[in-house]
Amino acid sequence: MMSYSATQLAKKLDISRSYLYYLKDNGVVEVEINDNGRVIWNEEAYQKLSEYIKKNKADSSDEPKDAPKEYKTTKINNRRYLGNKYKLLPFITGVVENECKNINTVADIFAGTGAVASAFIDKKIITNDIMYSNYICHVAWFSSEHYSEEKVIKIITQYNNLEITEDNYMSDNFSNTYFSLDDCRKIGFIRQDIEDKFNLGYINARERALLITSLLYAMDKIANTCGHYDAYRQGVEFEKHLELYVPQPEPDVNENNVCYNMDTNELAPEIEADLIYIDPPYNSRQYCDAYHLLENVARWEKPEVFGVARKMDRTALKSDYCTQKATVAFENLIDSIHAKYILLSYNNMSNKGNDRSNAKISDDDIMKILSKKGKVKVFSEDYKAFSTGKSDIQANQERLFLCICNNEKKEVIPSALNYTGGKYKLLSQILPLFPKDADQVVDLFCGGCNVGINVDCNKVLFNDSNEYLMGLLDTFRRLTKEEIFDWIYKSIDKYGLSLVSKNGYDFYNCESSKGLGEYNKAGYNKLRGDFNKKASKDNEYYLMLYLLIVYSFNNQLRFNRKGEFNLPVGKRDFNSKMQGKLEAFIDRVKSGDYRFTTDDFRNVSMEDYTDKSFFYADPPYLITCATYNEQAGWTENDEKDLLNYLEELDKKGIRFALSNVLESKGKKNVILSEWINQNKKFKAIPLNYDYTNSNYHTKKDGITKEVLVVNY
Repeated sequence: MMSYSATQLAKKLDISRSYLYYLKDNGVVEVEINDNGRVIWNEEAYQKLSEYIKKNKADSSDEPKDAPKEYKTTKINNRRYLGNKYKLLPFITGVVENECKNINTVADIFAGTGAVASAFIDKKIITNDIMYSNYICHVAWFSSEHYSEEKVIKIITQYNNLEITEDNYMSDNFSNTYFSLDDCRKIGFIRQDIEDKFNLGYINARERALLITSLLYAMDKIANTCGHYDAYRQGVEFEKHLELYVPQPEPDVNENNVCYNMDTNELAPEIEADLIYIDPPYNSRQYCDAYHLLENVARWEKPEVFGVARKMDRTALKSDYCTQKATVAFENLIDSIHAKYILLSYNNMSNKGNDRSNAKISDDDIMKILSKKGKVKVFSEDYKAFSTGKSDIQANQERLFLCICNNEKKEVIPSALNYTGGKYKLLSQILPLFPKDADQVVDLFCGGCNVGINVDCNKVLFNDSNEYLMGLLDTFRRLTKEEIFDWIYKSIDKYGLSLVSKNGYDFYNCESSKGLGEYNKAGYNKLRGDFNKKASKDNEYYLMLYLLIVYSFNNQLRFNRKGEFNLPVGKRDFNSKMQGKLEAFIDRVKSGDYRFTTDDFRNVSMEDYTDKSFFYADPPYLITCATYNEQAGWTENDEKDLLNYLEELDKKGIRFALSNVLESKGKKNVILSEWINQNKKFKAIPLNYDYTNSNYHTKKDGITKEVLVVNY
C-alpha cells in the first residue's frame, strides 16, 4: 500500500501539516505507528481525510479556531556563523569526489554549524566541536535516534503562542541587550521547559536537541547584533520577536553517526575515519567570545555573567588555534590522526590583515607538517591545483590542503572478548592476503570481530547467529565509553568483586598464582543469578553479560538449554589488559561504519555488493569441537551450504576468503578437500596454526592444517 510523508500528504490534501496532525489528534482518522514510533500515512488515511475535508468543505482558510497555528521549518544552514563553509560546499565535495577513493566515514572535527558534515549525509559522519551550542545542534541534525516529529511540532507551536510575564535567568541578565525584555522572558521559560520535559522523560535526547536547536536558531535570527555577541547595538527598537521554526533533519541518516563535544586534539587519537576534515580557527578571534550567549543558553547552567556584553567565564573553551600555540597544536593534531585522507581548510591571510585577522599558521608550517604525514595537494577555490614549492596565490582565498596519508594502516587491536576461535593471533598472516581496495566487507561469522575490526575498510557488516554476542557488541557501539565504564566500575562495587588494577592482590588476601576465584565466587554467583532473572534484554542486560564474561572461567560466552549463563567463576578480574582492550574496541566500533546482524549465513543477502566488495567466512570448524560448536551447532549440511554460498559469491564476481582446517587431531575434512579440488581457480593458502584459546577442554596434540581459501 502506498505511503506518504506528512508533508506529502498535507500537500496532496491542500492543508497545512499542523492541521493534518490536528485532524489525527481529534480522531478524524486512525493511523498506524511503525516500529520506530512514526506515523504511517497510507492511502487509506488519505481517502478518509479527503472525504472528511470535502464533506465539511474545509480548507486551510477555515480551519477551526482551536487548531494550531501554521509553523515554519528550518534547515541546517539557516544560521549565521563566522567562517561558515556552506557556500564552499561544491568546492569541498568536488575535491573529495575527484581525489579521494572509497570514502565511507567522514569526520568533521571542528564542525561549527555542521555545514560540511551535512554534505556527506550519505556517509557515516563523526562530528565534533568544543562548543556545546554547536554539539547539541549536531545531535539534532545527525543523530540517528528516532524522534516524534509530531511531538516536536506540537511543542514548538505551543512555545510560539506563549506570553510570559514572569522574570527568569534570561530576563534578569539580558533584558534589553541582545533581546527585548519580553523575548528574554520567553527564551528563559522555553529553555527551562525543554530541560524539565527531558528530565521527566516526556522527550528523548534527540527531541531535546531539536528543541534547543530550534531555540538557538530563533535567537540568532532576531538578535540585536551583527551576527555575534561581542556587543549589542544600543538605543534601537526591537522590531523582530522570537519565533521558533521546526528543524528538518535529513530523514535517512547513518545509524552509526557519532557526535562529540571535546577538545579536538584530545579526540583525534581516539577516532578513525577515511576522511578527516579540519577547519580550525584561523586567527585571534575566539569563537566562545563571539557566541557566549548561545553557549550559555545551550548549556543552561545559569552562570554569573559580567561586563557590558554580559559574558560568562569561558576559560575552558579557549582554543590554542587562536594563539601563538596554534602551530604546535596543529602539528600535534596531525601526528595523532588516523585517516586515509586529511582535508584542511585554511585561508591565505597569514601576513595580509591586521594582527587580529592574520592567520596563526603559516603556509610553510602547514606544508611541512602535512608533508610528514603524506603527499600534499593544494587547491584554490577555482579547483586549480599546484604542487609543493610552486604556490603563489596572492588574493585572499580559501584553500584546501589535501594530505594523502602515507600507507595509513589501522593499528591492529584485539577484540574486547576472549572469544573461542578468535583469529587475532593469525591476523599477521591473513590480513596481508586480503584485498586492499574493498569498498565494503562482510564478516560472515564474526565471533568476537577480531578480523572485521582490523580489515582495511571502514564499512563492515558483522554477522553472527549468536544473538547474545551480537547484542553485546551492538551495545558497545551504541553506548558511550563513559557510560560503559561507569556502569562496570559501579557494578564491581555493587557485587563486591575484586579490582586488582586499583587495589592489588594483597587487598583481597589473594595471590596471583592462585587467582581471585575464591574471593569473587559469592559476588559472581549473585551477579549471574540477577542476570539470569532479567526479563528484558536492555543495555544493562548486555553490560551484565560482559561483566559475567570478564569474571567467568576462561572468559567464555556460554548458555545452557534454558537460556541461562552457566559458567563458573574464573581466576581473573577486570584487569588493566582487559580495560585497555575494551577501551580500544569501543573507540574502533564507534569510528567505523559498522552494522551488526544475527542472520543465518544463508540469509545474508549478496545484493548491493560488487566486485569491489569482500566477504570473509570463518565458520565453526566441522572437525573440531569448541563452545560455539556444541550441541550439533555445525553439521555436514551446514558445511555444504556454506561452500555453495561461496560459489554463488564467486559467480557474482564478489571476492571471498574462507578460514578453515583440512586436518585436525587425526580427522580430515573430506567435504572441504573435495570442494577445493573441484574448484581449481580457488587457492588454498596454508597458515601456521597458533591459538591459545581454542578447544580448551581438549589436548593440543596432533597435526592441524589450517588454510585460507580465496577466489582472487
